[in-house]
Amino acid sequence: MSIDELLAAARTDLRRLDSAATADAVERGALLVDIRPVAQRAAEGHIPGALIIERNVLEWRLDPRSDARLPEASYERPVIVFCSGGYASSLAAASLRALGLDATDLIGGFQDWAALGYPTRGGRGASLVGCVDLS
Repeated sequence: MSIDELLAAARTDLRRLDSAATADAVERGALLVDIRPVAQRAAEGHIPGALIIERNVLEWRLDPRSDARLPEASYERPVIVFCSGGYASSLAAASLRALGLDATDLIGGFQDWAALGYPTRGGRGASLVGCVDLS
């Protein structure tokens, strides 16, 4: 299976949200989770109020049955995951759904959110060496 096939399979069970729907869901109580690594957040900025959980520990922090869970971990609270461009977040959301969470991701990720003028803070606007633009 190729990564494109894996991504397509992950997205079959997701009701992905655009930036407007994400903002509405967060206002209604959904948990917005930023899975980008620190260098990417430093370069691009962040969304105020988003919970930062880097991808490598995401499942442990949000699984309500995990000893390493965060207080925000809940089966009842919807989770919206985002990355920079909306690719890794789809895989992460599918993994959270496999744990029984009501999870999805932000279409276009942080880049789409920022381009549409939704609130962001910080960032240097720098490009990151080794990052791939998948758009």
